[in-house]
Amino acid sequence: MSEDAEFERKRRDQLTSAPGDKPGRAGSDAEQSAAPRIEVTETESGATRIDVADTAAVRPGAPE
Repeated sequence: MSEDAEFERKRRDQLTSAPGDKPGRAGSDAEQSAAPRIEVTETESGATRIDVADTAAVRPGAPE
């Protein structure tokens, strides 16, 4: 398993094991809570770019 895949597995396990928010429980939003909120990419020049994911429930900026 790659280091990135292992990190994502551990991240998902941690986020879906919060008290009261169990995957499979009726009404649980654990899977949605574990969804990535940022997208990290690295350009050819080596710069790291961090963007808020389009699927993020909460986004920075002024409320609409």
